[in-house]
Amino acid sequence: MPRLTLDDLFRIAVPSDPQTRPDGSAVAYTLTTSRREPDENRTEIWLAAPGAEPRLLAEGTCPRWSPDGRTLAYLRAAGGPPQICLLPMDGGEPRALTAGPLGAGAPVWSPDGTRIAYAGPHGAPDPHAPVVADRLDYKADGAGLLRGITTQLFVVDAAPEAAEPVRLTEGDFHAGQPSWSADGERLAFTAGMEADGDLDLSSSVYTVEAAGGEPKRLTGPEVIATGVWWLGGRLVAAGMRGPVGHSRLFTVGEGGAEELETGLDRNVMVGAPGYPGAAPQLAGDRLLFAARDAGCTHLYALPAGGGAAVKVAGGDAVVSGASVAGGVMAYVASTPHSAGDVYLGVPDGSGGEGLPGEALTAYGLAGVELFAPVRRTFTAADGTQVEGFVLRDESLEGPGPLLLDVHGGPHNAWAPVFDGAHLYHQVLAASGWTVLTMNPRASDGYGEAFYTAAAGAWGLADEQDFLGPLDDLVADGIADPERLAVTGYSYGGYMTCWLSARSGRFKAAIPGGAVTDLVSMAGTSDMGYFLKTFECGGDVVPQSPFTHVGDVTAPTLILHGDDDDRCPVSQAEQWFAALRERDVPVRLVRYPGASHLFILNGRPSHRLDYNERIIAWLEQWVTGSPS
Repeated sequence: MPRLTLDDLFRIAVPSDPQTRPDGSAVAYTLTTSRREPDENRTEIWLAAPGAEPRLLAEGTCPRWSPDGRTLAYLRAAGGPPQICLLPMDGGEPRALTAGPLGAGAPVWSPDGTRIAYAGPHGAPDPHAPVVADRLDYKADGAGLLRGITTQLFVVDAAPEAAEPVRLTEGDFHAGQPSWSADGERLAFTAGMEADGDLDLSSSVYTVEAAGGEPKRLTGPEVIATGVWWLGGRLVAAGMRGPVGHSRLFTVGEGGAEELETGLDRNVMVGAPGYPGAAPQLAGDRLLFAARDAGCTHLYALPAGGGAAVKVAGGDAVVSGASVAGGVMAYVASTPHSAGDVYLGVPDGSGGEGLPGEALTAYGLAGVELFAPVRRTFTAADGTQVEGFVLRDESLEGPGPLLLDVHGGPHNAWAPVFDGAHLYHQVLAASGWTVLTMNPRASDGYGEAFYTAAAGAWGLADEQDFLGPLDDLVADGIADPERLAVTGYSYGGYMTCWLSARSGRFKAAIPGGAVTDLVSMAGTSDMGYFLKTFECGGDVVPQSPFTHVGDVTAPTLILHGDDDDRCPVSQAEQWFAALRERDVPVRLVRYPGASHLFILNGRPSHRLDYNERIIAWLEQWVTGSPS
C-alpha cells in the first residue's frame, strides 16, 4: 500500500461542527476541503444519518437546526461577507435572512423557532481614514486593523417577511456568542466592557432582554469568562480564575459564578481555531463537556450538580465538536487513521476508553498507509516526567535522521492522531526519518501545575524537556546525533530559535510563525501585552531567543505569514537579519496575505509550499540530498 504524499493535501476532507437534528435522526456538519484550482479552501454543509450515504446540502458553515428540525440555518459567503441563510429540509431553495454590509455571525435559534440571534460585526469603517487607538485591542490576527468595528448582538425574525435585524448591544467591546433563555425572553453573552479590559483581560457574563435594554452584568473579576450557555434553566459558563491556567466550568446566577467540580485536574476545551473541543451542553440530566487528557481531547459527562465526571468518548482520539439532541450524541473525532469522522452514539459512558457509537462517515485516505505515532514517556534532567510521540517506520534498523517538532501555544499539545496540517511528518517517516513531537512543560492535558510550569520562564523551564529525550533516542540507537533537526510553529517557532541558539547539536532549524524578540513582540503583537505580562512575567530579555542569537550556527529556514498580527513578521525579519549578518546560512520565506493560522486554514498553495520547503531544507542540510 502506498504512503502519503504532499499532494494528498487535496484529498483530505475534515468534518467539524456536528449538529444533531432535534429528533436524533441525522447530523448536519461542515466539511472542509482544499482545492488546487481555484487556490482556496471549500466549506460545505453535509448531512449524515445511520444507514445512508452522507449528502451535500449547501455551501457554507455553522449549520444550526430549528427547534422543530424542519429548517437548517447556516452561514454562506456568496461573493461577500457571510450571511445567515435558511434551508427548508422538506424541499425548496435556501433564502438569505440577513444582508448587512459586514455580514453576520453563527445563527442561534430562539426556543420557539421564530427568531435567530447572532454576534456580528458592527461599524462603518473608512479604509482611508487614520486609525486612532486608545486601547491595545485595536487589531486582531486574521482581521488586521479593526478600524472601529466591534462585534455586537443582533436578533432577526425568521419569518419570510422579516424586518431588518435589531441590534441589542452597543459599545467599545466585543460581544461573544449569544445563548437564549428557555423562555426566549433573554440572551446571555460574554464581553469585556471594563475601561481597562485590554490590560486586565477581564470578560464577564451579561444578560440582555431580547426586546432590548441595558445589559446586566452577572459575574465579576473572579472569573475571566470565555463563553456562556443557557442550558435548561441555568447558565453555565467556561472561564479561568486567572489569565494563565485551566479553563473551568461555572454555574452563573445573580450572585456571581460558582465552580462546578468535575473531579478532573484537566483543562475544559470549548473549541477554537487550532484548538479542539466542544461547547458544554445538556445530555439528559447530565452536562456534556470536552477536556484535554495527555494530549488527546475527550468527552465527559458530569452530574447536573457537579461531582465525578465520567468519560463518554476517549482513547487515542481528538474530539473537535459535539452536540446532543433526542437522546443521541453526535461528535467529530480524529484518530491515528483519519483527520476526522462523524460519530453517532449515546452519552451514557458505555464507550469506556474508546469511541462509542457508529461512524457515519469515512473520510480517511483510502489506499494510503499511515504511520501511527507511538506514545513514550521521558524523564527530564530535573526528574520531571514528559510525554512525547515517536513517528517512524518501525521496520528500520540502526540510527537515522530525526526531526524534533515543537507545538505552539505554549499551551497546546500534540496527540497520537493523524495530522492533516503537518503532512511532512508522514513523508519524512516514509523516507527513513524519525519525527519526535514532545509535550513539554506548559503543554495541555497533564494537570494545571504542569500547564503553568513555564510561566515566567519560557525556554528556561522547558529546554531540557526536549534535549533530554533527544539524548535518550540517540542512546537507544534510533537517532543519529549527527543528523538532528528542529522545527516548530508559533511557540514552536520560538523554541526552534531558542534551541538552535542554546544547543549546537542541530544541523538545521526551521522556525515558522516565530517569536524571536520578546521585547519588540510586546509592543507589536495583538497579544503582546498579555504574553509579556502574564505568560513571561514581565522579564522578557532572559526569555528572548534574540538574547542568544550570536550562538546560532544551524542553517535556518524562516517561514512566516506577511499578515501575521499574533507573531508579527518583524520577528522573522529580526532573526533573518541577525543570521545573515553573521553569515549563517539562512533563508526567509514570507507568505503574502497570510495570517498566523495560515498553516491550518490559509491558501492550499501556501500550505503545500510550507510542507515542501521543510522537506527540501532538511534534505539539503541534514541528509545531504540535492536542494
